[in-house]
Amino acid sequence: MTTKETVRAILESLPDDSSIDDVIYKLYVVQAVPRGDTDVREGRTLSHAQVEAEMRRKWLLGAEQ
Repeated sequence: MTTKETVRAILESLPDDSSIDDVIYKLYVVQAVPRGDTDVREGRTLSHAQVEAEMRRKWLLGAEQ
């Protein structure tokens, strides 16, 4: 399916009173979910502990500035 066909299908699937924000969100989800699946399959992930450590490091650096 081409990008244009995908956009048309998304527009057709939404209610007539959908907002621009609704359309943008749906486009984002349609793009982001497969990308995330690919990242997982290819091992581009972080463990919960890695994320916690990174957030602590950023928070501590932010507090020092």
